[in-house]
Amino acid sequence: MSGDSLLPLAVVASSFVPGLAIFFLAESRHRLRSTLNLFGAFAKLALIGYILWGVLHDREFVFTHEVLPGLDLVLKADALAMLFVTLSAVLWLFTTVYAIGYLEGSPHRSRFFGFFSVCVTATVGVAMAGNLFTFFLFYELLTLSTYPLVVHRGTEQALRAGHVYLAYTLAGGAVLLVGTVWLYGIAGQVDFVTGGVLDHLPAESAPALRIIFLLLIVGLGVKAALVPLHGWLPKAMVAPAPVSSLLHAVAVVKAGAFGIVRVVYEVYGVEFAHTLALLAPLALAAAITIVWGSLRALFQDDLKKRLAYSTVSQVSYIVLGTALFGPVGTIGGVVHLVHQGIMKITLFFCAGNFAETLGIHKVSEMDGVGRRMPWTTLAFSIGAFGMIGVPPLAGFISKWYLGLGALEAGIPWVLAVLAASSLLNAAYFLPILYRAWFKEPPAAWPHEHIRARRYWETSRLLLLPPLVTAAATLLVGLFAASSWTPLDWAKLIAAREYLRWVP
Repeated sequence: MSGDSLLPLAVVASSFVPGLAIFFLAESRHRLRSTLNLFGAFAKLALIGYILWGVLHDREFVFTHEVLPGLDLVLKADALAMLFVTLSAVLWLFTTVYAIGYLEGSPHRSRFFGFFSVCVTATVGVAMAGNLFTFFLFYELLTLSTYPLVVHRGTEQALRAGHVYLAYTLAGGAVLLVGTVWLYGIAGQVDFVTGGVLDHLPAESAPALRIIFLLLIVGLGVKAALVPLHGWLPKAMVAPAPVSSLLHAVAVVKAGAFGIVRVVYEVYGVEFAHTLALLAPLALAAAITIVWGSLRALFQDDLKKRLAYSTVSQVSYIVLGTALFGPVGTIGGVVHLVHQGIMKITLFFCAGNFAETLGIHKVSEMDGVGRRMPWTTLAFSIGAFGMIGVPPLAGFISKWYLGLGALEAGIPWVLAVLAASSLLNAAYFLPILYRAWFKEPPAAWPHEHIRARRYWETSRLLLLPPLVTAAATLLVGLFAASSWTPLDWAKLIAAREYLRWVP
């Protein structure tokens, strides 16, 4: 076995091994715990940097282990995998820094950071899975590792939210398993391959393949929060801010959306999926979710719930791009995998800062907060304008390519969905910014944390991550046409992995 073949396994292990060690640390060993977390994060980034260069130069990184005859565990570093892995690793680093500051002095930190690392391990495994069986294993590990994070506070509300989360995600996993086993029975081991692996099957398999596609999309749609499978996501907002950041920007919802991309492009193949008339219903489901999530966000006073319904809407941009039959739509959907993550993690970092510093949990409590916390509010504003799609921020780039992709595919009604979504985004974000910047602050904040009084605004560990990700929201839009940007890599994926040509 060559060194290159072991590198995907090393990327997975770089968070799993520190996570196991952290479980056994005493609560008082906070320096060692932070060191292990940060060492794992930087080690993962170093490995990813090497693999990215190799993938760009057509080197193969594939780890295979036979579990049963005809059933392999496969980890593969292809262009699509590396886009998701890089996003996860970079945002994991900033979330780790943020979580260290956020959880300072709180109980059960070894348990939290242990499961935190396992969660990232599962996310990376989902990204690098080389076949449907491997994907399913890590997909379910992601469910099991995020549940303790959702219920971390141990309150009655957190436990109820955890039960809802498990009910949805385990049911979704069961549906995904049925579809996976059924497909294995028809086609054998299902590898993720450019152009798909099912178009050689006889025509009489088409009805079964349509049902299996529905099962796979439903199973994945739970984590991707497609309507009406989204009910767990707003309830899970009782989790600490670092967990919310992971759920929305890096791990759970992205795993579902990423799985849908894999199924459409590398299991069925986009042309075969189009032939089976599967893409139009998927585009319609995404469009409904985009509008419904935005409408629900309008009526949420709880800040994190407003952001949660925003996620319901925004993640379906990825699904919509996948369902558009053409490379430009593919680019728009794939690049939004990164852009949404950067923007949404910025917003949740800022929401956590408002709550941790001043006790602000509701939109109605944000009057004048920009004067007390100007840098946090500036970062929040950049993230919000990005979500609306204001140029030249990251969200504008995604929507531009999705709009062009809709025209290329001959589906003009998608433009109306994108326009309606942007207007609704403005309707639920702009009132927040107006309150924060232009209204008079109250005589006293809901609950100003005693630690925050030592700082002009808040702890540096809480302030640095949103400032960096807000800057990234601007830079990846402003320099989108440059090399090594998310857009450049999305074009590589569209050309190399799927359709082999980009106009």
